[in-house]
Amino acid sequence: MTATSADLTHAPFQDLEAGLRGELITPADPGYDEARAVYNGMIDKHPAAIVRCRDVADVIACVLFAREHGTDVAVRGGAHNAAGLGVADDALVIDLSPMRSTTVSPDEHTVRADAGCTWGDVDHATVALGMATPSGFLSSTGVGGLTLGGGIGYLARRFGLTIDNLLSADVVLADGSLVTASESAHSDLFWALRGGGGNFGIVTSFTFRCHDIGDHGTVVAGPVLYDLADTAEVMRWYRELLPSLPEELDGWIALLTVPPAPPFPEELWGRKACGIVWCYTGPHDKADEVLAPVREFGSPLLTGIQPMPFNVLQSAFDALYPAGMQWYWRSDFFREISDAAIDVHVKYGAQLPTGHSTMHLYPIDGAVSRVPADATAFAYRDGGWAGVIVGVDPDPANAPLISQWAKDYWQELHPTSAGSAYVNFMMDEGADRVRASYGANYDRLAQVKQRYDPENLFHVNQNIPPAGSGR
Repeated sequence: MTATSADLTHAPFQDLEAGLRGELITPADPGYDEARAVYNGMIDKHPAAIVRCRDVADVIACVLFAREHGTDVAVRGGAHNAAGLGVADDALVIDLSPMRSTTVSPDEHTVRADAGCTWGDVDHATVALGMATPSGFLSSTGVGGLTLGGGIGYLARRFGLTIDNLLSADVVLADGSLVTASESAHSDLFWALRGGGGNFGIVTSFTFRCHDIGDHGTVVAGPVLYDLADTAEVMRWYRELLPSLPEELDGWIALLTVPPAPPFPEELWGRKACGIVWCYTGPHDKADEVLAPVREFGSPLLTGIQPMPFNVLQSAFDALYPAGMQWYWRSDFFREISDAAIDVHVKYGAQLPTGHSTMHLYPIDGAVSRVPADATAFAYRDGGWAGVIVGVDPDPANAPLISQWAKDYWQELHPTSAGSAYVNFMMDEGADRVRASYGANYDRLAQVKQRYDPENLFHVNQNIPPAGSGR
């Protein structure tokens, strides 16, 4: 039974605190509001307590305390979470963000990252050695959340999803035990962790395979921006071109407003545009040949492709999206960018409600699509794109505006989709959407959940109830 807030005011948090190396924060403490705030400023939850864990022992202590006292648990990693599921009313928040160490093995081409790391932490450690592991598109994204949901990013076409490069994970289970999951140990758990989110335990560290990229970590990358009026033409060209490109070249397409800041030229500030951000990770002596069709198409407003360290590309948009802004997300997978979809994109691109609001389509192609759909919990391997529509603004007064735009856009676009979505881009959208996103893998996930978390302790997430629970 879940405890009420009244019960939790009498829960012996002082007993928990006595056994911690990290910090315990309750509503009576002056840092409470700061500690409960998450990346999405639209989320306003009031947990019973927050523990900023310093080590695995702190995590175990929190899990055992929550079990003993019937307390809801919310697990917070290093950063984002679209739906704000790293915090919940009346819950014990297990905050992993202080756990941020990384260890790189250049000889073995691996990196071990604690669950509180951001991808900026990982890139800092690996790119200096000329290596990277597939991640996302913002260095401020947390390693834990992105990995457990799948991990779509600039290196996906060449090296697969983040989960396709996960070698092992240390996991605190619902009974408080610690295990290491890999292909050879707890393989069913390892399968479920690769896309199944935080349903099965609290991952405290990840070990990834790394890859040499570019010229000792320097890639050739950057945006190409087109006039918004050219959107239909650009999208038709892009949908045909992308699958034919060498896998060393990846590029995602967006509808956006040009940020009013350098390095963008002042005459473009505030202008709505269609843009593609390209990233070439192959040998530099072939870059001009590979990038020629990209540079030669159309009449771009700006071509910003240039050599840069991979971590510079990864952090390029961080300042544009600081923590605390209002976010409303809608997402789907798409097998194609159909003419009907393009019509919808053109309509809603012209209606971008704020300067930060945007639409992105990320390729599901190449190495990602060569992995069988049942090889990991992440089920969508059919080729195509992961789409996301985000209404974003710093002003809470604009929350209704950005939310309605995203909902209307998604409602018209959804009939052109594959009918499921990337869980990392989902808000709290209900059990049917979660089931659809895992497709044929869902029943197996529910069975793994039954084995490792039969009481559904870890349910503040895109939840998969235990098999046979009737929930």
